[in-house]
This record gives sequence, structure tokens and C-alpha cells, in this order.
Amino acid sequence: MDIVILAVVIAVVVIGALGGLVVGSRRKKPLPPPPPAAPDITAPPAEPHVGDEAETPRDEPRRTIEEVDLPGGGAATGTAVEEPPVVEAPVIEIPEPTAGRLVRLRTRLSRSQNALGKGLLTLLSREHLDEDTWEEIEDTLLTADVGVQPTQELVERLRERVRVLGTRTPEELRGLLREELITLVGPDLDRTVKTEPADRKPGIVMVVGVNGTGKTTTTGKLARVLVADGRTVVLGAADTFRAAAADQLQTWGERVGAHTVRGPEAGDPASVAFDAVKEGKEMGVDVVLIDTAGRLHTKTGLMDELGKVKRVVEKHAPLDEVLLVLDATTGQNGLVQARVFAEVVDITGIVLTKLDGTAKGGIVVAVQRELGVPVKLIGLGEGADDLAPFEPAAFVDALIGD
Repeated sequence: MDIVILAVVIAVVVIGALGGLVVGSRRKKPLPPPPPAAPDITAPPAEPHVGDEAETPRDEPRRTIEEVDLPGGGAATGTAVEEPPVVEAPVIEIPEPTAGRLVRLRTRLSRSQNALGKGLLTLLSREHLDEDTWEEIEDTLLTADVGVQPTQELVERLRERVRVLGTRTPEELRGLLREELITLVGPDLDRTVKTEPADRKPGIVMVVGVNGTGKTTTTGKLARVLVADGRTVVLGAADTFRAAAADQLQTWGERVGAHTVRGPEAGDPASVAFDAVKEGKEMGVDVVLIDTAGRLHTKTGLMDELGKVKRVVEKHAPLDEVLLVLDATTGQNGLVQARVFAEVVDITGIVLTKLDGTAKGGIVVAVQRELGVPVKLIGLGEGADDLAPFEPAAFVDALIGD
């Protein structure tokens, strides 16, 4: 009986243990996921507006193109777009006529020249004209840069005429001095600037000189002189070495409606001069003015290049004028420059600038004697129309005053 009871207890324990194992394994198994709910169906997101966050577009009023703000201004409705400023063409100036220009500028010339005329008149008016007085007259003329040989000639003529006349009233002395000075300056020289060759067009004028004499400015002023006389002009900016020289010349040309031919900076000046004459012929203008680079007369290479410019230009036609620009304030030093330039190119005329300053009027006589060519133009100031044709009588009147 005890054995039966023990077997029953053991069976119950075994069945209990097996039941616990089954329940534990069931608890460890994961529950299956619940069935998925039906998703909400929505529209895909639209492209975001400029500056807006990427989100579903909101209902908003549409704007027409007229209501949309344009860049740089207000709404397009009734508002005109601002136009860029229009660059106005330069106003064409009408230069003063050249006839009588030196007479109009006489006051400016006489400011620095009266010392010569008044000094001579004072000496000649002395009661006794002894040797010391005549030496003072010579010194006055030499100080005015007249030159040794012209001074000796003038003094000899004055001495002879004063001795023969025997009378020396102020009016007679002034008339006597005026006649002799005009003779010394050379009233019979042809001072016309040759710009009208009989067999062709255009006339060709080359302007030469050393640095600092006002050569480019003189070329521009000469263009005004020619335009004032009814000529048409082309300017050749063959000064390719000096910075802004071509700009300066072009500005002068634009003022009077003259076309300017220019080349690259530091380019070949002979090429620019050649092109200027070529365009002048094609345009049918009356005159071509060629501004060359300022050259030191001591630089052989530069002077040789000036000769090359002349030869290249003459492939079109001969030069009608070669004008040498001299600073009148340099006095006798200008004569050294003039000699060397005359050896390289055939100088046909002189332009004396700055005669309104500290210049001495006698340089007119000296440079003409040195080169054997006339002074054709003189500069009497910084104004645009201060370049005047040289007139011996008006010049002498300014020297000796009223």
C-alpha cells in the first residue's frame, strides 16, 4: 500500500513539473504583431516657394505678372524702367578767326616785352649818344636774346640814321626804332603755314620738338586755327611714348570736330603717322597734323626715329610743313635744339611758345637767323585760342609799346 501511495506522489510531481515547463515556454514566445491599420492617403508635397519652407502649399491668391515686383524697382504697373544715362557728344566749339588774332593778343605780349622797347627808347633819347650809350644799347639787345650778329647790324643802322637825321624827338625815335626792328625781324619772309598743296589733298604737317615745349598742345591749337579758317583736319597721335599724349590730342580734336588717329601705347609712331595720312586721304580732309614724340636732341636713336617717321609719311606724299616748336623762355638754349632738329628733318617753320611769360622777344630774330626759316606761329598763353600767326609789325608794336 505504501508503494502505491509513493508511486502516485511521484507521478503527480512529474506531471506538475512538465506542466510548468510548457507554460514557461509559451510565455517566452513573442506575440504576433497586430494587423496594420489602413493608411491615410494624402497628396504628395508640392515644390516649395522661393524663400518658403518645404511644406504643403496653402491656398493663397494668385498674382499676375503686372503685380510682381521687378528687380531693382517698384511694381511694373505704370512704372517706367529707368534708362541708363546717355553720354552726350562733346559740343563742337567755334574758334576765333585767325585774322588779327595777334593784334587782339597784343596786350598779353607787351606785358613782358615792353622792357626791351622802352629801354631802347630811353637810351636813344639821351642828349648825348656817346660810345658808352651805344654799348648799353647793344647790351639791351643781347639781353633780349637778339643775338650777336643781328645786334651789331641793328646798332650800326641806328647810329647811321641818328647821325644823318640829326634830330631825335620821341616820335621820330620811336618811328626809327620801329622801322629798324621790323626790318630785323624780316617782313618779307613767307610766314604762311603751307596746308593747301595745289596738286592733292590733304596737306601734311608734322610737328616736332623736345620734351616740355608744349608740342601736343600746340598741335591741338593749330587744329583750331585751321578749323577757324574753314579747313577740315585729321590729327595723328604719333606720340606713343608719353602717357596720355594721345588722349590729350584727341580731346583737342573733339572740341573742334577733328578726327584723331591713334595707336597702342609704346607702339610704332611711324605706323600711326602713316595711318593718319591714309585715313585723311580716305576722308577727303584738307589737312593732316601729325604730333610726334618729344625728343631730346642729344639722343641719337630718338632723332633717327624721327627721321623714320618722316620717310614713312612721305610714302603717301611729301610733307608740306615741318614745324619746330621751341620754348621761347629757353633763349639761346633753344638754338642748340633747333640746329640738331634741322639736321634730321627739313624744318620749314618755327612755333615759339610761352612768349607771354619771361621770354625775351629777341629770340624771334635769333632763331630765324640760325635756321634760315621764319617764325610762323607764336603762343601767347594757356588759352585755347592763344596761338596766333606771326605778324612782324604787330609784334614790334608790342615790343616798343605805344
